[in-house]
Amino acid sequence: MKQVACALTIAGTDPSGGAGIHADLKTFQELQSYGMSVITSVVAQNTTGVQAVHHVPIEIIEQQLDSVISDMPIHALKTGMISNQEMMKVIQKKIAALQVPYVMDPVMVATSGDALIEEEARDYLRKQLLPLTTLVTPNIPEAEFLIGETIKTTDDMKQAAELLVKEFGVGAALIKGGHREGEAIDFLYDGSNIHSFSAERIDTKNTHGTGCTYAAAITAYLSKGLSLYDAVKNGKDFVTAAIKYSFDLGAGSGPTNHWAIRKDKC
Repeated sequence: MKQVACALTIAGTDPSGGAGIHADLKTFQELQSYGMSVITSVVAQNTTGVQAVHHVPIEIIEQQLDSVISDMPIHALKTGMISNQEMMKVIQKKIAALQVPYVMDPVMVATSGDALIEEEARDYLRKQLLPLTTLVTPNIPEAEFLIGETIKTTDDMKQAAELLVKEFGVGAALIKGGHREGEAIDFLYDGSNIHSFSAERIDTKNTHGTGCTYAAAITAYLSKGLSLYDAVKNGKDFVTAAIKYSFDLGAGSGPTNHWAIRKDKC
């Protein structure tokens, strides 16, 4: 029997089901990668915003990681919400030796605008976790923080991707253009070349969890052995379909549709 692809997500929760661990596991399942999770924070949130956050004790995060790593195959992993430096230290220690593709979604602010990472942890993320990554997937505001520069044009996006690789040590960088007007275009710098991935912008407010879903799709495809380019290309198709068939649920920014791939055949 062919070995089942397995993907691990390390992130916070979303009881409304659109983002975080919940979005990641739904995405892994749709893409036929066996999903596993380590919870960093229990978040009370919905489509309107974040109401409360409870951080899981560091020793429990470490024990969750040990439980998975000691028993299960991991073919790719992603991190999402890692709120403080103590969490980052234990995660760094545990994943550094795994030698599998690592996708970082540098979650800093929710779609609603709520901060999801402590200020003092941001510098540690840049200096200690970024160099471990196979791919980092910031949107424009996240990329601006990571490199300390303003991003306004597509040339700025390309330069930011190159800077993250050359100056911060990431394996590759995908700068997402969802915050710009017009065509939804993302730029990937893989250490040698710039690649672009574009899609028609969909007129909807229902974008809750898009960053989590995109990164999770890339992780799932990497766990199945796809090249980085193909994983990003297929991940872009997956999230575009999820936005196209998103749900008008809740009073705020509704969730994307994680089974949209069945409709769009992307």
